[in-house]
Amino acid sequence: MRRAALHNLGCKVNGYELDVMTQQLRQAGYEIVPFEEPADVYVINTCTVTNIADRKSRQMIHRAKKQNPGAVVVAVGCYVETDPKEVEQDSCIDLAIGNNRKGEIAKILMDYLADRQAGKEEDKTLSGETVDGALNQNPAFESMHLDTPGHTRAYIKIQDGCNQFCSYCIIPYARGRIRSRDPQEITEEVKGLAAEGVKEVVLTGIHVCSFGKDRGEDPEEALLDLMQRLQLVAGIERIRLGSLEPRIMTERFVSGIAGLSKVCPHFHLSLQSGCDETLRRMNRHYTAAEYREGVERLRAHFDRPAITTDVIVGFPGETDAEFAASRKFCEEIGFYEIHVFKYSVRHGTVAASLPNQQSDEIKTARSKELLALTRAQAKAYRTRFVGEREELLLEEPLVRGGKTFYTGHTKRYVEGLVPAEKIPGAGEGRLVQGMVTGLVAGTPYVLLDPDD
Repeated sequence: MRRAALHNLGCKVNGYELDVMTQQLRQAGYEIVPFEEPADVYVINTCTVTNIADRKSRQMIHRAKKQNPGAVVVAVGCYVETDPKEVEQDSCIDLAIGNNRKGEIAKILMDYLADRQAGKEEDKTLSGETVDGALNQNPAFESMHLDTPGHTRAYIKIQDGCNQFCSYCIIPYARGRIRSRDPQEITEEVKGLAAEGVKEVVLTGIHVCSFGKDRGEDPEEALLDLMQRLQLVAGIERIRLGSLEPRIMTERFVSGIAGLSKVCPHFHLSLQSGCDETLRRMNRHYTAAEYREGVERLRAHFDRPAITTDVIVGFPGETDAEFAASRKFCEEIGFYEIHVFKYSVRHGTVAASLPNQQSDEIKTARSKELLALTRAQAKAYRTRFVGEREELLLEEPLVRGGKTFYTGHTKRYVEGLVPAEKIPGAGEGRLVQGMVTGLVAGTPYVLLDPDD
């Protein structure tokens, strides 16, 4: 039995695809081992969202070859798509597979090994050619689905690709144009996962707000229809949406999802900046006012929804006044969490050639300021639930201070701890209700005292 080790970099979509590739290799007879252990095959699911991500991808590729020079090192995904010349010249890479061929990894690897044993020389790059959208109906894309869950929460990829072309983003070139999975196929996948014990599904994609658009559908209606289908799947207790944009938060959409009892009141609305001038240079397709309207609709229909977001600091041309406007906007919105990113030049994007690139010192100072804000906001949000009843979906044990707890998340994605001695038997996958008794100092957790 050959041993395979896999490592993931990047987004939740990459994570889903790695789970599928792991499943396919296991079904093909591979023993899956930790990446740090000796293996016959190393698969690195790469990321290219920034130049730093490219560097990390190369580092993991080279680490794999150093661990076992005789192993087959497979580079998969976005880095392969955006820098094929670099991949072709990298002697540590034996086989490279583009995004749209991830679903064929077991067969591609089998053919590669057979050719190598027979002494045949093969072109190691198998690009998905996603940029021109020629493979929108690629069977390999359609066949990627998860049969065996690794956890009680499962990420479900519902679409791929992006047509937005934000000025800082390389992803449309790495992932290609939008293409959506069939709603019935997604529903069947979720039914299978529910039968295996999954309680929560997270709908994810490169640009979830485009779901159905490639089929000529209204994304609002298409996404709402999908969620209504999943609401009926027995065994699924929670439906969580991945990253969204404010334009989809119309009254029709928000009121529609508010009528679904399984939808979690946790919404990750991508902001990037709270300043309209910065948003314009980013080629984002909304204003700060439109973003605020979306948040207000969510708060009108859901009780204390968790609103999380992404913000880029130090974007080219971002003045002190623009950053101050963005920071003020974040403060006024009152996010649960802000994921703060220092702008990183990505060669091949419009933003890379914009004037007034910011210094690392400015980016770091602004990042620290927003991080301090989000720490305060997150603590204030969690504190609101002390003394109230909440429900945790338990995930895994954690030893802290010599005592064992189970970790979990509420519907609003607040992390919690439950003392293990108060949970008879195995805890993973259980929904536990109880009283939030306080915050766990120095951690992002709340402490939940379960019902007897």
